Amino acid sequence: MRCIGLFDYTGVMLKPWLEAGYECHIFDIQHPPGRTVRDDGMILWGKDLSDTLIAPIAAFQDVALLSCSPPCTDLSVSGARWMKNKGLRALQQAIGFFATCTEAAESLNCPYLIENPVSTIATYWRPSDYKFHPSWYAGYSGKHDNYTKETHLWTGNGFVMPDRDCYGDLFDGPDRNYIHHQSPGPERANIRSAAPEGFAKAVFLANRT
Repeated sequence: MRCIGLFDYTGVMLKPWLEAGYECHIFDIQHPPGRTVRDDGMILWGKDLSDTLIAPIAAFQDVALLSCSPPCTDLSVSGARWMKNKGLRALQQAIGFFATCTEAAESLNCPYLIENPVSTIATYWRPSDYKFHPSWYAGYSGKHDNYTKETHLWTGNGFVMPDRDCYGDLFDGPDRNYIHHQSPGPERANIRSAAPEGFAKAVFLANRT
């Protein structure tokens, strides 16, 4: 069985599947061009995802999960006030990234999740199916995930949303500034967009086959 991640630089979302023996492929323009294998066995594909991936993605068989994290900068409601300055091309590209994810999901016909923050895609396409904060699943990974970041999910093909983790409530109140206070730098966007480890583990436990 295989798992696929689109717009996935870190591989955090698929790490539990990899550790369980699944073959995991993550696609992102930041990976080395072509196909490489990371030391932990994660298969990296350096691809420009502005082009459709339906043909190569459709070639994968026995896919247990498709996880997608398309860039949210030009779709998030929090940044909508700057959209006029970014121009229509930025919006067109952002929607195109999201469309690549939905088309891949339809092609593979496997359980999928597409994550974004509070997003204007709800207006352009449809409302999200679920939303969560990383702190809701902090019990799976310790205090590292005890922070807030409202994340919305568009899901389908039998994806099971994990129940909220009650153990996270044993921690002190969640850190509401973790995301906003990330230091400027080249890795800031990757840190902000990385999947929370606790939620990744919860998704694996709820959807493993």
